[in-house]
Amino acid sequence: MRANSLALRLFFSAATWTVVILLVTGIVLSSLYRAAVERSFDGRLGVYLRTLVADVASPDEGSDKFPQSLGEPLFELPLSGWYWQVTRLDTPKPEVRSSRSLWDSSLPSLEALGMPASVAGTREGYVKGPEEQKLRQVERNIDLGDDGRFLVTVAGDAAEIDEGTYGFDRILIGTFAVLAIVLLLITTFQVRFGLAPLNRISAGLAAIRSGAAERLEGNFPVEIAPLARETNALIDANREIVTRARTHVGNLAHALKTPISVMMNEAAAHPDDPFAAKVSEQVEIMRDQVAHHLERARLAAGMAAVIGTVTDVRSAVAALARTMQKIHLDRGITIDLDASDDAKFRGERQDLEEMLGNLVDNACKWAQSRVAIEVFSQQLGGPERRRVVRITVDDDGPGLSPSQREQVARRGRRLDETKPGSGLGLSIVVELAGLYGGELKLGAAPIGGLRAELVLPSA
Repeated sequence: MRANSLALRLFFSAATWTVVILLVTGIVLSSLYRAAVERSFDGRLGVYLRTLVADVASPDEGSDKFPQSLGEPLFELPLSGWYWQVTRLDTPKPEVRSSRSLWDSSLPSLEALGMPASVAGTREGYVKGPEEQKLRQVERNIDLGDDGRFLVTVAGDAAEIDEGTYGFDRILIGTFAVLAIVLLLITTFQVRFGLAPLNRISAGLAAIRSGAAERLEGNFPVEIAPLARETNALIDANREIVTRARTHVGNLAHALKTPISVMMNEAAAHPDDPFAAKVSEQVEIMRDQVAHHLERARLAAGMAAVIGTVTDVRSAVAALARTMQKIHLDRGITIDLDASDDAKFRGERQDLEEMLGNLVDNACKWAQSRVAIEVFSQQLGGPERRRVVRITVDDDGPGLSPSQREQVARRGRRLDETKPGSGLGLSIVVELAGLYGGELKLGAAPIGGLRAELVLPSA
């Protein structure tokens, strides 16, 4: 799952809600369990409290002592955490009787601490014991009329409640941790399974772009079927537009070719006429400009058709090098070629040959004896990490200064009129490379002349 991806958003959204729900559920279950443990503990204390209340209400004849153990040995063990205490409230000085475990200490009053009484008249709450122990305490006021008023209190060690709750919490945390892992794995599977059709569309578009397919094929869910259908319709519409544009460009080329040829022939029929010479010169410029702009229109119209077209660069460059070596055979130009087999250009072979033809022909015109061509594939950095093909054409000619390099790429600009050409070659390369998302760089060649570096998208 990559950053800023739909899969990552869905996963984090589901994971966040899963963790929140499990956390809230765990807190609620822990609270309910603690409340249940407290009720059970209070019920145990209530049994002792009722026993004491019964003893207070009906003491043995001739005896005013209360039972010391209540059936629980911990009431006999000093500072055991289990205590009972009976306080007579209607005497000038309260009389206090307590279990042996309380030793010489006393239990606080929940009523004095502000604890409310229940419907049954009892109070429950937590207090601190003699050894700063946390105690769970239950107390009740008894009015026996002439026999007196009493406050009966029973307290137990609250560590039992805490230990029981902590044990449940540990089990709960372990169970919910396993459950969270399982739910996250299920969420991952659901995200991958749910987004699989989008991955199929992405793979299909990549196949169309690389030339392995022409349309998006297969059955898609109803939610994204319109996307696949509209994409296929767009591809068909683009192809139709390209076909019409190429037809219009061809018609325009044929329509202009005849009038220009007629004017050139008429001007050539009067070689001694200055006016005819001027017409011939301007018609030649017109022909070059018309050819240039028709070529730009053809290239722009053909860009939509390069989707799915892949050209092997090595074979195209090798064929071009052989052709150029034959053309410049009389000058003894040697063309060295170093091209990798994996270099693929995402575009039409005709356009690649036109760009390279201009660069290699220009290098051969200016080279003293050698032209070097290198072709290799490279992956650029950045978030897109796109692959490109780099083609360098070096010559051992005089080269160009930095200011001259800026001028030669301009349309129709020529630095030396003694060399044949219209001055449109490099500008066509620059514009055609730009249409493909590439670029042309001019620099100094290691062998002494000019280096032309062409960067084009790779398949």
